[in-house]
Amino acid sequence: MQTIQRRSPVQFGSPRMTETRNNWTIALSYDDEGKGPFLVDLCHKTRWDLQDKGLDAISPLDLKIPGAPGTCSLENGVLINRMNRTQAAIWLLDTATPELPAETGYTDVTESTVFLALFGPRIFSIAEKLTSLDFLDPGKTAPFLFQGPFSHVPCQIVTLEKNSDESGGILLTCSRGYSHSMVHAIRDAGAAFGLRPAGENRFSDWLKALA
Repeated sequence: MQTIQRRSPVQFGSPRMTETRNNWTIALSYDDEGKGPFLVDLCHKTRWDLQDKGLDAISPLDLKIPGAPGTCSLENGVLINRMNRTQAAIWLLDTATPELPAETGYTDVTESTVFLALFGPRIFSIAEKLTSLDFLDPGKTAPFLFQGPFSHVPCQIVTLEKNSDESGGILLTCSRGYSHSMVHAIRDAGAAFGLRPAGENRFSDWLKALA
């Protein structure tokens, strides 16, 4: 039987270190990543869409779904984003890849979407060149979700960290078909700020620092 090969739609060049996991070839690090800001390909991270009219009674992976649209929870490496009354997005940010729950309402959207992390110094200056969404909204506590345009593309975007010195980070996902134009726009907007591709190791270190 032929082994399925999963391929990210995002290409940053040749990584320094890679790892094969769940049939994905994952970039762990790149040469000359620098001190940030960073752009990381997370397309291999498992992502589920959950739709159910009884959403408040469901506990994905034994975790509670936030109650209000636009609110998020991050626990045990699992980010749950409440989208509306009947829909939530579940992003597994750790290296674990559990099976899709057997209950109805879940859809695995991992391979139909692109998933990127953008974090480090001056990250919000880069983002404001691509969207009018306010990722530093003082009335919101990270993590929180926006559903809106980023580089004119409909996206789900989570502010995972925000600091007064403009360091912090966002995660964004959109349809896989926009991957090339999205990455091009982000790298072009970030060139003046020293934005560089980084591997999963850099993302994991950032995520651990948030815990």
